[in-house]
Amino acid sequence: MLIGIPKEVLLEEKRVAALPETVARYVQMGFQVLVEKSAGAGVFRPDAEYAAAGAEIAPDARTVYERADVVLKVKQPIEHDGRHEADMIRGGATLICFLHPAAPGNHAMIRKLGERRVKAFTMDGIPRITRAQTMDALTSMSTITGYRSVLTAAGLFPRFVPMIGTAIGTIPPAQVLVVGAGVVGLQAIATAKRLGAVVKAIDIRSEARREAGSLKGTQVVGFDVPDELAHGEGGYARALPAEWLERERQLLAPLVSDADIIILSALVPGEIAPILITQQMVRSMKPGSVIVDVSIDQGGNCEVTEAGREVTIHDVHVCGTANIPGAMAVDASWLYAHNMLHFVENLFPQGPGALNVDDEISRHSLVTVDGRIVHQGALKAMGTA
Repeated sequence: MLIGIPKEVLLEEKRVAALPETVARYVQMGFQVLVEKSAGAGVFRPDAEYAAAGAEIAPDARTVYERADVVLKVKQPIEHDGRHEADMIRGGATLICFLHPAAPGNHAMIRKLGERRVKAFTMDGIPRITRAQTMDALTSMSTITGYRSVLTAAGLFPRFVPMIGTAIGTIPPAQVLVVGAGVVGLQAIATAKRLGAVVKAIDIRSEARREAGSLKGTQVVGFDVPDELAHGEGGYARALPAEWLERERQLLAPLVSDADIIILSALVPGEIAPILITQQMVRSMKPGSVIVDVSIDQGGNCEVTEAGREVTIHDVHVCGTANIPGAMAVDASWLYAHNMLHFVENLFPQGPGALNVDDEISRHSLVTVDGRIVHQGALKAMGTA
């Protein structure tokens, strides 16, 4: 049974799904491993290291996709050089990567995988349970995203972030608003505070607000949402009903107009991200303000965010970079490759052979199988749940 590692082709994506040390583990498990030439170049891991670990080096992606029984990737298949990666995967093969199946822009790709009878698993579908912690790529990448998103915002912001005293007066600190106090949000709060900003945070979950409040000096805002509406499985947020979502927007409106920098990280795993910041709210912000919408992989929290682009709207910088962890590819690849290794070990507990699709972790992350789309978040977003 052959595992294939193609080189990532998303713009500015330097991560890789396997490192030489994890390739060696796959070989020990009994798999053959085929790695596309230069797949690890973005993290400074040459082909010679992969070959020394037991991998065969493929000359191109086509060879990997045509031969692999199991394809390990970081990001979802996209069109590249006139051909879609989803068309290149061998029919009936297994694909494991971040698929973001609920995102509207990925629906056609998910349908294609289903039609080609690909067994597809998404790394953002792993449940938050103790046994799955070593596989939880979403948490790993969220830690990087929270940190990097604030650095990105600071780079776009045309002022100092900390308070700066000068001989002619004091420049006040930037006002940072973090929406969503999960893993991304907590890391964003900590990073913004280290840079010297005044930080406010909002979350619909009482537990998340308590965690944010434990970071000294953070002003936590929010409103009382019944726990059964706010809390989903594993402590994640739940999609709010329309009337509660509108209440959240009303609460956010004055906070948005006061903010210099906004980090948007309000996500419901496996579902489309809720729109929390409207165009009218963006218009109310001060010229030169910055929004970094890290939920863009699932559609974005801001109405005007454009996926994969930085745009200026109403004199506000709106960043929709779709692969923020890719900007820290070395650490991100180390974390992701080991998350992936543990996931594959769980999926193939006896080594090469039948997949353990009845396991709880496998079930939660399964997107397509036997020609069908089975991921509930994708079906809901497609209107076919």
